Amino acid sequence: MAEYLEVATKGMAAYRAPSLTQPHKARQAIRDAYAGKINPLIGYYCGVSSIPTGRIMAQMGADIVWVDWEHSACGVETMTAIVHDVQFMSEGRTMPFVRIPDHEHASIAYALDAGASIVIPQIETVEQAQHVIAAAKFGSTRKGNRSAPPCRWLPGIGDSCIDPTRSIWQNLNDQAAIIFQIESEEGAQNLDAILTAVGDQIDAVWLGSLDMRVSMGYDSFWGSEPRFLEVVEAYLETLKKHDMPSTGMCLNGDWAKGANKAFVVVGGDAFALLGDMALINGARKNLAPLPAKGKINGH
Repeated sequence: MAEYLEVATKGMAAYRAPSLTQPHKARQAIRDAYAGKINPLIGYYCGVSSIPTGRIMAQMGADIVWVDWEHSACGVETMTAIVHDVQFMSEGRTMPFVRIPDHEHASIAYALDAGASIVIPQIETVEQAQHVIAAAKFGSTRKGNRSAPPCRWLPGIGDSCIDPTRSIWQNLNDQAAIIFQIESEEGAQNLDAILTAVGDQIDAVWLGSLDMRVSMGYDSFWGSEPRFLEVVEAYLETLKKHDMPSTGMCLNGDWAKGANKAFVVVGGDAFALLGDMALINGARKNLAPLPAKGKINGH
């Protein structure tokens, strides 16, 4: 397929499925970015995870809106509505990715059934990775036990296939992307075994540096502690060994942090709000008190 040739004019609509109720061909988009056929995929973080903010983000031109279902007071209905708004209000030019709150079979299915790709946090063992793949894939040939939703892609409405020689379920298996987050020293140590077991079924890996550092007894998103840097180096070497795309944050225009990544999140609602704190503080410093006017109405 030559979707990458149309990205300059269509954005991620070049990878859209026949129906916007289906996930994009996100797996292919990540592969094309990793191969250098298109620019790295640019993501925007929906951390507040509300429907109104999701609708605004859908129109901002990002390749991906990352819906954080893990760290927000966001129910299944709200998550699903945000995913649909991103798909439809962007007219397919932006892809929704949902960070799942856990490894539960139902949570994974809810996000995939909504039409999103998924980000799985806190992967630490081969067994966890295999459980996630089973929940995310249809059919025993893909080692999957995902249940087919009878009212999601209705016949003649949403079940048109990219490859009409295969079933809708076989097509969907190859559309939505799966990203694993490695967020602990244990996860990094087991990454080689994890990718050996299921690397052909996932599409990228994300280093969750904040949780990793918290688990190691450190503060902040990054640091120079030798033990932490050794874990990061081993993580990167494992990705290179398995030819697996890396993804991550690239905030505040620190473009070096986005180097050699197929997908980068460059901003988000919470980060934008924090940035406006400078405006509030600047207003306090630069707006002088009003001139004294004397008594008003006897006071």
